[in-house]
Amino acid sequence: MSSSMRVLELVHFGDADTAFATRERPRPTPGPGQLLVRVLATSVNPLDLQTRRGDYRDQLALPAVIGNDVSGVVVETGPGADEFQAGDEVWYLTPIFAGRGTYAEFHVVDQALVARKPARLSHVEAAGLALVGVTVWEALVERAGVRAGERVLVHGGAGGVGSVAIQLASALGAEVVTTARARDHEFVTGLGADTAIDFSAGDYVPRVRALGGVDVVLDTVGGDTLSRSPEILADRGRVVSIVDIPDPQNLLAAWGVNATYHFVFVSPGREKLAALGRLVDLGKLRPVIGAVLPLSEVAQAHALLEGSAGGGRRRPRGKIAIAVGEPPLPR
Repeated sequence: MSSSMRVLELVHFGDADTAFATRERPRPTPGPGQLLVRVLATSVNPLDLQTRRGDYRDQLALPAVIGNDVSGVVVETGPGADEFQAGDEVWYLTPIFAGRGTYAEFHVVDQALVARKPARLSHVEAAGLALVGVTVWEALVERAGVRAGERVLVHGGAGGVGSVAIQLASALGAEVVTTARARDHEFVTGLGADTAIDFSAGDYVPRVRALGGVDVVLDTVGGDTLSRSPEILADRGRVVSIVDIPDPQNLLAAWGVNATYHFVFVSPGREKLAALGRLVDLGKLRPVIGAVLPLSEVAQAHALLEGSAGGGRRRPRGKIAIAVGEPPLPR
């Protein structure tokens, strides 16, 4: 095995077309309790876009490898890493800003964060589910505590997070309402949404009120979602946001409705991946992969997620995956 590996390094904060460079770097060696994983697939998330733009420049020294999703194969184990062996297919989410990103051919990770890849998922699919799946689990299960029979509003149901959130909320026994453009309504109802509202055709609030309001709001889009949620929440309703909002919003409207607000910044964990894997095995959860690009086209993947890709290509539904060690699927 070669002692080097190919990586896509973030060398400048700013636009995608000038931010990255392909480099050869030494292949890492696993330490105590660690695994060396051959990365077969990773993915691009909004967190990556924010990092590339420089939103978290205080957390990151350049040049750096970014990215947080991995699906791949164990190739070497460090001392005491006895839960896995070479050849095991695994998936995981890395700690945010840990300094070891996943836009690379190999990656070192603590075995405590790693789970065995669900057999029903390809490596591209598993990489597309890791971060968004754990995020949605934290939002709907750990924070909102969604219960069967409740009504949940998922903002942005056709996106990477929203498409998983619809499926998880439905699996939990909730009635699911989602906002999506009219062209995506058949898609989101196919994922399990009971009601789809075209947010581009007018104010969504009256439509949700006509349903009787909701118990939980999952904000994946930002804007004025936080300040408007009390208009549609039932008493003791919960709002969970995963959006980094630069400007504070007036939450006084929440006074009198006993609303609880949660702000989620995802943290990795094997138990969450295992729970998601069980839902995958039961056929209740599957990531939506809207596009797959090779590692060399990370910049194009960022542009596609931002909606700024050329050639008339619009932002795809679901996730954008990066095939590192296996051929990309047809686009």
